[in-house]
Amino acid sequence: MRVVLYARVSTEKAEQATSLARQIAELDRFARERGWTVVDRIAEQASGYDVERDGLFRLLALIRDGQADGVVIQDETRIGRGHTKIAVLHQLFRMGAKVYTLEHQGEIVLSEMDGLVIKILAEVEEYQRRLMNRKISRGIRRAMAAGYRPEENLKNRGAHAGRERLDVPVEEIVRLRDQHGLTFAEIAATLRGLGYAVSKATVHRRYQEYRAAHEHEDQEDQTEPET
Repeated sequence: MRVVLYARVSTEKAEQATSLARQIAELDRFARERGWTVVDRIAEQASGYDVERDGLFRLLALIRDGQADGVVIQDETRIGRGHTKIAVLHQLFRMGAKVYTLEHQGEIVLSEMDGLVIKILAEVEEYQRRLMNRKISRGIRRAMAAGYRPEENLKNRGAHAGRERLDVPVEEIVRLRDQHGLTFAEIAATLRGLGYAVSKATVHRRYQEYRAAHEHEDQEDQTEPET
């Protein structure tokens, strides 16, 4: 088991440095007794209600990148308080991380209310994922039913297989909007399904930029003096 030791105190008073050192020492002993590998030791002074903590971001990055399997804390308030605690625990659990506390001498034991809230958050995220997948499929089916053929229209197809493409096919946005009547949300969903990392706002902005540029060109053509 690879773990991160995370300690936090809420104030920046000098005497709190001793509390941080004591927390880390106790967490270290807890992990060592179980034969776990400590990949990092994070100690920070910040409010538990503050979600923008450098140490917290480092912890989440280690879990996300697969460098650690879990985190060891003194008690659940060290990870955060109020809504911040719920949000952080939800992120850790959704990434498959284990959370151990000295208070429970093992995996964290949540209150009935906290456990229910985290369960609801997980279910809502799953429904959102399903809705997005259906939206993408619906957009692609609607576009193809109207004659859209991505294999004929998209350039460099397959050049970035397995990765999201950073370029945005503006011509395809205009084609799907003007010729096939798709909404900006449907266009964004369709392009995401084809590997383009775009949002509805990006699609709308690129479409408006395209239209504005061509209107400007048309105006220049009309005002250009004859020779």
